[in-house]
Amino acid sequence: MLNEKELYDYFLPEKNLALTPASPRDSSKLFIYNTKTNEVVFDYFYNLEQYLPKNSFLVLNNTKVIPARVVMRKENGGKVILLFLVNELTNLSVIKVLADRKITVGEKVFFDEKNFLKVVDQKENIFYLKFDFNREKLFQLIEKYGTMPIPLYLKKTPLKKSELLKKYQTVFAKAPVGTCLASAAAPTASLHFTRRVFNRLNKKGIKKYFITLHVGLGTFAPITEENLKEKRLHEEYYEIPEKTLHYINVMKLKGKSLVAVGTTVTRALESFAQSKIRDQRSKIFDKTDLFIFPPFEFKMVDILITNFHLPKSSLMMLVEAFLQFKGAKKHLVELYNIAIKNDFRFYSFGDCMLIL
Repeated sequence: MLNEKELYDYFLPEKNLALTPASPRDSSKLFIYNTKTNEVVFDYFYNLEQYLPKNSFLVLNNTKVIPARVVMRKENGGKVILLFLVNELTNLSVIKVLADRKITVGEKVFFDEKNFLKVVDQKENIFYLKFDFNREKLFQLIEKYGTMPIPLYLKKTPLKKSELLKKYQTVFAKAPVGTCLASAAAPTASLHFTRRVFNRLNKKGIKKYFITLHVGLGTFAPITEENLKEKRLHEEYYEIPEKTLHYINVMKLKGKSLVAVGTTVTRALESFAQSKIRDQRSKIFDKTDLFIFPPFEFKMVDILITNFHLPKSSLMMLVEAFLQFKGAKKHLVELYNIAIKNDFRFYSFGDCMLIL
């Protein structure tokens, strides 16, 4: 029997770290685990429809990742790399950033000769920058000068900037509108989907619906004692359109199984299920700090599609909670070790797991 520490820790050989995605993206390997039969099957993602029940439907996260890592010029001529937390942009004229070196309150940092931001506050490693133009222009400047904010473990990727713009993005990502929020990290389980996969699912009668959860860096952050004590995680904003909400309710009433594509979709839907929002006649826009860990009673998600995650991460805890909720005989680390032995590739550009 695994103890609490062993539930979320494992050793990943370097050869199992994916530095580039599969090409085409739906040719990634698929690890299928049936919690009822305890059976493990290996296949490729383009055969996904063969394993999903006919009476199921997909919910995916259509957030767009923008190139939020920007090299900016300081007033003294030096350079600083800023990571814009574009998923938290709620103030009309201030945005949070992470900096790779010291910047000071009162200092200006420049995109170019005409456009700059001013440091107005600092809280630990987070800096608050004020801008004197609208948010649409801020996003335009970030898109123009930035690079994709891939996780640090992908720093050795051979992909060029132009390649990352396409490959670290889902094929159905939508540009930020209205709330003018975006993601600083990709919903990686969705990276495997292609038109071919959707066509095969559609032929089987498996429909798809979209929600939006703007992913932040907290997704990759290690769990802290404060997280465990307060049972809360980083905040992320999510939106469930009226149409999606309607069809989820209709499908559930028909007894169909909800397939959550990724931990971000899971977090958004389970957050909504726990919320006090009662008016379901319009779209839902809310924020969540929900921390899902065992034991947890899932109210919305019946089947989970997810990537292979970092050790000791909140994402592993969520997936382990789902396994336990489904009555699985195997723990997540056991499944991961099977995957490692069979040359599955891990993390953002890695292979995928289907939990039935």
